[in-house]
Amino acid sequence: MSGDGFTTCLWFHGQAEEAAHYYTSIFPDSALGSIVRHPEAGPGPTGEVMVVDFTIKGEKFVALNGGPQFTFSEAVSFQIHCDDQDEVDYYWDRLTADGGEEGPCGWLKDRYGLSWQVVPKVLLEMMGDPDGARVERVSQALFTMKRLHIAELEKAFNG
Repeated sequence: MSGDGFTTCLWFHGQAEEAAHYYTSIFPDSALGSIVRHPEAGPGPTGEVMVVDFTIKGEKFVALNGGPQFTFSEAVSFQIHCDDQDEVDYYWDRLTADGGEEGPCGWLKDRYGLSWQVVPKVLLEMMGDPDGARVERVSQALFTMKRLHIAELEKAFNG
């Protein structure tokens, strides 16, 4: 595990290794790192996975088997900026599969309860447009969607 820069620690209850494999299978430029198991001295059962480090698109993460005390909430989410509808669909389909949950306005929870925002880059450009009427139309369209649809957002933007 690298001590340089920032590392995001994700707290799991016995699913750290499974989750690290899951995330690295979805995102390109990702890799599984070291797996640290509990030693005989504890604090957990000897030999069980304690932490797993991995990278997603060059960002460092640690998956920690910390126990049932804490769970994920929408207060923290990860944004995925997508180039086109195919990329939006790719991430949306994979992160909502096998127990994931669709949310409003491009938000979703994966099967572990971790929140993600799957955002087309063009939406960020639209929302920054100086024409308030265009931004309002896009916002209204956005509020009706779960998975974001670029064509519908562009239609609203253009009036």
